[in-house]
Amino acid sequence: MDVHGRDLRYFAAVAEELHFTRAAERLYVSQPALSKQVRMLEKQVGAALFERDRREVRLSEVGAALLPHAQRILAEWEAAQETVARVMADRAAVLVVGMSTSPGRGGVLPAIRSRFTAACPQARLRLRHVPWHDSTAGLADGTCDAAFVWLPLPEPDRYRWVVVTEEPRLVAMADTHPLADQENVDFADLLDEPFLALPDSAGPLRDYWLATDARGGTPALIGAEVASTEETYEALVAGLGVVLLAAGNAPLITLGGVVTRVVRGISPSRFALAWRADDRRPLVHEYARACEHAAETTGGGRARP
Repeated sequence: MDVHGRDLRYFAAVAEELHFTRAAERLYVSQPALSKQVRMLEKQVGAALFERDRREVRLSEVGAALLPHAQRILAEWEAAQETVARVMADRAAVLVVGMSTSPGRGGVLPAIRSRFTAACPQARLRLRHVPWHDSTAGLADGTCDAAFVWLPLPEPDRYRWVVVTEEPRLVAMADTHPLADQENVDFADLLDEPFLALPDSAGPLRDYWLATDARGGTPALIGAEVASTEETYEALVAGLGVVLLAAGNAPLITLGGVVTRVVRGISPSRFALAWRADDRRPLVHEYARACEHAAETTGGGRARP
C-alpha cells in the first residue's frame, strides 16, 4: 500500500474535526475533493475509516487505530521539512569569521576556503578584523560565528577549537639590542628584559605572550602595552622592550631596525579556529571541518572535543 502524505493529512483533518466541511475549510480544498480523497484512502486500506450519517461523522474502529500513526507520521514529516529548511538556509547564509592575525599562513587559508566552498557552495564568507584587546576575535560578544585565535582562550569551556598550525615563538627586538647578534636566545637571558605586553583585556593570552609560565613565579617587567602590529613595531624600534611572537608573524615586524631570534626554553604557539561550544549550526561545523582538513598537511588539526 503506497499512501501519500496528502492522504494522511486529509484523513487526520477529518478525524480531528469530525466534520467534512470544516476539515475542507481547514485544508483549503473543496468538500467533494476531500471526500473523494478519503474514499480513495479507505479503498487502499481496505476498510471504512469513518462512520457517517446525516447528523455526524465518527471514527470507525480502523480509523481510530490509524489516527495516532498518521498524526505521528505527519508530525515527523513536518519536523523533517523544518530541519531541511534550516540546513538550506544555513548553507546559503553568511559566515562571519573573525581574526586578529591573518590565517593565510603557508597557503592554509586558500585550502580552507576551497574545501568549505565545495561543501557549502551557496554560503558566503565574510572575514572581520578584530583588535588585539579581544583575544576571542569576536566570539565572546557574538559578532563573529567562528574565529582564528591564538591559544589559550579565556573561559575555555565556552569554546571548541581545532589547531590549524603550531609555530615556534620567536623574540623580536631592536637590531641594536645586545642580544641581537645571537642566532638563538635562551629564555633565561630574557627574564630581566622589559617586554611589550597585550592589553589586560586579552586575559590569559597576555600572560602567554609574556611566557609567564616559564618565569618561575617572577612577574614580567612591562616596557609598554601594544594593541596592533604598528604599535609593536614602533615600540621595538624605540627600544621600549622585546616581544614574543609566532614565527609566521615575523615578516610583519621585521620591516627595518627589528630582528627576530629563535627562543629556547618555551613552548611553541598554537593558532586555532574556534567557535562557541553551544553553536550547533551546520555551517559553523562545516567550516571547522574544512580547517581540520587543511591543517592535516601542517601538523595541526587537533580538535578540542
